[in-house]
Amino acid sequence: MQKILAVSWDRFHADTRMLAHRLAAIGGFSAIAAVTRGGLIPAGVVARELGIRVIDTICVASYHEETTRGDIAVLKSLSEELLARPASEVLIVDDLVDTGATAKVVRALLPGAHFATVYAKAEGLTQVDTYIHEVAQETWIYFPWDTALSFQEPIGGGRKR
Repeated sequence: MQKILAVSWDRFHADTRMLAHRLAAIGGFSAIAAVTRGGLIPAGVVARELGIRVIDTICVASYHEETTRGDIAVLKSLSEELLARPASEVLIVDDLVDTGATAKVVRALLPGAHFATVYAKAEGLTQVDTYIHEVAQETWIYFPWDTALSFQEPIGGGRKR
């Protein structure tokens, strides 16, 4: 049975700032590689909190029709400028590591870089260096950019006023 975790903007921002605090304690990062699309927002928050101005993207597609995993495709690789930096100064940021398949592809391009995610599932844990929350593998996470506010019927039935 699949579980669902709906993450609000406030929670995601707080969790991402917590990630930034952990990364600040490690230090030494001069650039960020954001894994798109999910890593764009946490990369921006982390960059702000750590004072990092160099942000590049690696565009990777692993989900098709938003809920079906498929083959990993690198749609845009990292810039030569970022790849020329010492790997230990590069921070890879994504929203989630799920099976670890995407992370493996990105890590192969930047061996020695520090990989950080806000959320991590068991199958992908070995691919990340820093994360904030571990989530059960069978959980589907709805990020704030995936959802909109709407009325929900009470679990026990009809509306009572």
